[in-house]
Amino acid sequence: MKRIIIIGGGAAGFFCAANLDESQYKITILEQNSDVLQKVKISGGGRCNVTHACFDPRELVQFYPRGNKELLSVFTRFQPGDTMEWFENRKVSLKVENDNRVFPESNSSQSIINAMLSEIQQKNVEVKTKCSVKEIEKSDEKYVVKTSLGDFEADYIIYTTGSSPKSLKMIEKLGHKIVDLVPSLFTFNIEDDLLKDLAGTSFGMAETSIPKLKTEESGPLLITHWGLSGPAILKISAWEAISLAKAKYQFEIVVNFISKDTEDATELFQNFKQSNPKKTIGQSKIFDITNRFWQRILEVSKVDLNKQIANISGKEMQTIIENLCRKEFQVTGKSTFKDEFVTAGGVDLKEINFKNMSSKILPNFYIAGEVLNIDAVTGGFNFQACWSEAWLIAQDLNNL
Repeated sequence: MKRIIIIGGGAAGFFCAANLDESQYKITILEQNSDVLQKVKISGGGRCNVTHACFDPRELVQFYPRGNKELLSVFTRFQPGDTMEWFENRKVSLKVENDNRVFPESNSSQSIINAMLSEIQQKNVEVKTKCSVKEIEKSDEKYVVKTSLGDFEADYIIYTTGSSPKSLKMIEKLGHKIVDLVPSLFTFNIEDDLLKDLAGTSFGMAETSIPKLKTEESGPLLITHWGLSGPAILKISAWEAISLAKAKYQFEIVVNFISKDTEDATELFQNFKQSNPKKTIGQSKIFDITNRFWQRILEVSKVDLNKQIANISGKEMQTIIENLCRKEFQVTGKSTFKDEFVTAGGVDLKEINFKNMSSKILPNFYIAGEVLNIDAVTGGFNFQACWSEAWLIAQDLNNL
């Protein structure tokens, strides 16, 4: 019986093992940590954002800053609907939230982990934890995987290590080209009076732009203790991951907190001023923002909160609108988004055959997951790439 060694016990490695035909192969997963599926466990705040309810592969690839062209054929064969069906067939009920993110009904990542563990137990897949891979040697038609628990011989290797520098060095040694790693999906560190002590304040729809890179994004926005986060920031961090790394995370960002242009905002303001002349500006709810944030806007605009709205000058109104619609911030660094550390960079995609995720450099060698130069915005897309790639590998091996 031929032997498959899967290096890396994360989403891609486990999903691949769960779909392999155990009657054809002896399957072993090697994981260097004491626990498998660690990223699955902590993802989505411990709820596990399994996938995203986007069922058209052409739409789906738009969420991947790197890998979008290559993934089109992959998603044509296995997409979010297939992922949902796979888990539901294994008694994991799923739900689609308002923003199209898909979670288990249980709100616990353990449901997803248990489904995969149960599948590989039925298939008698051997799992070795605390097993650190030191080196992979090509020996005639086979591979020898040298580890902290001794040597393992393999006819086929499935490399799903995640993007640790050590695992990339190891595969580079075997002849693969590596695109330099840079962080993707991060929040922006900003020190500014407008944001001070307002952590937790959120905006349903905001617009962000980085003028130097001629790039813009929109979506919900959140003020944090360190600066700004939320989809409007995370999306721009993913798409511009490489440029922002080159800028050493020092750049200017312009934020429109209310997603209205200055003309529309001015018109709203003037209409409110005419209808409510006696109200004080501090108590005027003109825009869809929190009272605390509105009062802070007035403070940084140097407008007296107790001034009647009828007495607000044209210049004061203009300053308020500028701070709401075109506020410039200096970004001075980045922070990891929750525990979901995602990187751009990894194995060069030109060296992968996307029909079956096999290496074009190494025979009988498959690669999937974050070790590849593929990454996505937040919302279940990074996992979907893992599930789809892993499924393709299993299908290819099952049909040999």
